[in-house]
Amino acid sequence: MADEVRTPRRGRRLPTRDELRSWRAFLEATEALNAEISARLQRDSGLSPGDYKVLLALTETEGERMRSSELAEVIGWERSRLSHHLGRMERRGLIRREDCAIDNRGAEIVLEKEGATAFHGATVPHLTAVRELFVDALTPEQVRAAGEIARALRAHADAPIS
Repeated sequence: MADEVRTPRRGRRLPTRDELRSWRAFLEATEALNAEISARLQRDSGLSPGDYKVLLALTETEGERMRSSELAEVIGWERSRLSHHLGRMERRGLIRREDCAIDNRGAEIVLEKEGATAFHGATVPHLTAVRELFVDALTPEQVRAAGEIARALRAHADAPIS
């Protein structure tokens, strides 16, 4: 039957109906959570999820500055996408770009005071939304399991294809 446990075989194997139901539930839940958390972040702080991601990375680094290439890697964006986004953030006074003192091929992204203020103002409402929409919906055991599942999925996705 389609829902029974199968032993792994070499070659192509498609998901079962139960596996597809789980996959769809996972996708729909993560999309709904992301949409609601993004909407609340924008409404409560005026920051987009991308703004928050950039500002978070900068606040977590020494001197609140980072090479743009390193920032792209840390947040998982293509350099061109990051460059366009940083331009919008720079126009709003959240960050500034400076020539890199040790290597003139790149720029350093520096957190501006207005960016730090916006980030810190967004943090409590953002974490409150995470608590309400994610943590409070699950038991402590489910929260731990969700973390384990997320880390396993990420490790699998990041592993080289053999």
